[in-house]
Amino acid sequence: MRQSTVKRTTSETAIDLSLVIDGRKEVEADTGVGFFDHMLMLFAAHGSFDLTVKADGDLYVDDHHTVEDVGIVLGQAFREAMGDKRGIKRYATDFTPMDESLSLVSIDVSNRPFLVYDVSGLGEKVGQFDTELVEEFLRAFINQAGITLHVKLIHGYNNHHIIESIFKGVGRVLSEALVIQDSNGDVPSTKGKL
Repeated sequence: MRQSTVKRTTSETAIDLSLVIDGRKEVEADTGVGFFDHMLMLFAAHGSFDLTVKADGDLYVDDHHTVEDVGIVLGQAFREAMGDKRGIKRYATDFTPMDESLSLVSIDVSNRPFLVYDVSGLGEKVGQFDTELVEEFLRAFINQAGITLHVKLIHGYNNHHIIESIFKGVGRVLSEALVIQDSNGDVPSTKGKL
C-alpha cells in the first residue's frame, strides 16, 4: 500500500500528516486556516486520497508559515508514498471547471520539481486567506514531492471558485499520474529511473 506518515516541527509550525495514495477519500484537515482546510479536503477528495493533517502554527503572525509548511510536509509524504514510481502513468492533464472559473493543470511526476503558476487577476483575499499563499503552497509541495506542475487560469473572476478549481485539478491530475498502469512495473522513463 502506498502510504506515509510525516511529522515536522520547527520554531514556526508543528505538523503531523498521514497520507494514503490509493485511498477512499477519508479526509481530516485541521490547520487553523479554515479556507485552506477546505481546499485540502477538496484536493484529497478529488484525488481519492486519504489525508489527515494537523498543524499548529504561528497564526498570530499570519497564515504564511502554516500553509507553506503543510505544502512541504505533504510533498515529503507523497515522495515517500510514491516509492520508486514503478509502473505509474507519470503524466496527466486536466481542465477543471468551477462555475465561471476554469483552470488547466498539467503534471509530470518526474523527480524534477518545477512550477509554472499562471494565475492572473486573482484578488488579494478570500475572506481572511491571502490568495498569494496558493502559489507558495504549490511551490513548497512540488519541491518536496519532485513534481513538475503547470497551473493556468483559463478564465474566472470569483477568487473562491478559481482557487477551488485549482486545488481540485491538482488532486485529479496527481491521482491520474500515479495510477499503476504498467503491469511489468517498469519505471516510465527511457533513463530507467525517475
